[in-house]
Amino acid sequence: MASEQATRKASTGMDGWIHRITADLADSADTRLAPAGSARSIDAATARLGAGPVAWAVSVGNGLAEAVIREVPELGGGTAPFEILRMGTEAVTLSALCLLADPDAERDIPEESLLGDREFARRRLGLDKVLRGIRVAHAALAQALMSACAKLAEPVERAEHFRRISELLLGFVDAFSSRMTDEYQAEHDRWLTSGDAAREDTVRALLEGRPVREDTVREVLNYRLRGRHLAVVAWCDGPPAEAADDPRQAAAELLRRRGCTSTLVLPLGRTGAWAWGEPGTEAPPAADVADLPCTGNIRMACGSVRSGPRGFRQSHEDAQRTARVMRLNPVGTGPVADHRDMELATLLAADLPALRRFVGGELGALAADTRHAEQLRRTLHLYLRNERSLTVAAAGLHVARNTITYRVKRAQQLIGHDVAHRLPEILTALEAARTLGPAVLRTEDGNAPDTT
Repeated sequence: MASEQATRKASTGMDGWIHRITADLADSADTRLAPAGSARSIDAATARLGAGPVAWAVSVGNGLAEAVIREVPELGGGTAPFEILRMGTEAVTLSALCLLADPDAERDIPEESLLGDREFARRRLGLDKVLRGIRVAHAALAQALMSACAKLAEPVERAEHFRRISELLLGFVDAFSSRMTDEYQAEHDRWLTSGDAAREDTVRALLEGRPVREDTVREVLNYRLRGRHLAVVAWCDGPPAEAADDPRQAAAELLRRRGCTSTLVLPLGRTGAWAWGEPGTEAPPAADVADLPCTGNIRMACGSVRSGPRGFRQSHEDAQRTARVMRLNPVGTGPVADHRDMELATLLAADLPALRRFVGGELGALAADTRHAEQLRRTLHLYLRNERSLTVAAAGLHVARNTITYRVKRAQQLIGHDVAHRLPEILTALEAARTLGPAVLRTEDGNAPDTT
């Protein structure tokens, strides 16, 4: 009741237009997004502002994060870093609305807006880039607020509203920049004294092929370079929802299950990790992901086993290329993938525009990104790989032989020619479609998505 009275009181005042904001007034952001912030912060904002302004803030916060990434792409780096950034821009937007609705409201910097700042410090992104991102978000938020005001406020009051918006945001952003600078420096100092800085510097020197003393490697990394190496790249494919969503722990556990006794795990902020392990003399077993501590958001790419200092770098490069394929086709590649299973796809994906043209040219209408076309491609791929055996293909897909016969015939009709004349090319195109999925297929409008 108290919150309803406060809302009614505010709605009759100078800034009552704020309580009439709805998500459809957001000019460019997605109006269907779920909040990035915690349920507690969203509930508190809803009690103060109402559901409409909160939905608008969620939508605009997403638009601000997108604007920041466009202008300062270094602040991105994947789904999880973007979601952390979106949490911050959403929190700032909600704070601005609360201050406009009630000038006497607390002006504390929202804690959720500082998570991204700490993440940037851990990722060793320069403070100048962080401050530039704040300026970009400030300009975009001012434009969004003034646009909403122009649509809702009385014409005679708009000039005063615009003045208040400008004045409030200038003061808020000035305080916000100061707090962000302090938090960034404090997090950077914590990171420097934790030992992670020296480990990361040493690892990056090894990956770049710069000379590093062997005794330095032993002392800093506590890891043997002259052995065999299995590299893992781990990352969150969304915001880490729980403490269990830890890429470091997941990578270490995967290496342990693959028979690695000595491991090196390097965190990359809260949302990523690089790891290496020394497997035994036998080939490491394939990953059993059924009970790995991957709580939905964590994904891992494994390199091939390589030997020596050069192998340390090469296995990591294998894992990075595999991770790229997994990001291009998140649905079709699962939570854990091995380089040996994706090696052809990693080579093909080096030039995506050329690969799209190749797949489209070889498969014709069969390159459509539809469920039916995918079923036909899978059937044709299995049939051709097993020397045109209807029996093997039927057993592999658990369907009748007649079904395989129909699907193969229909697939060849969509391709437009007898596959026997270009069998290596057709198999390569089918493999690219299987592992890279929508990244190389045609959408309903006949075009491939832009994933470059």
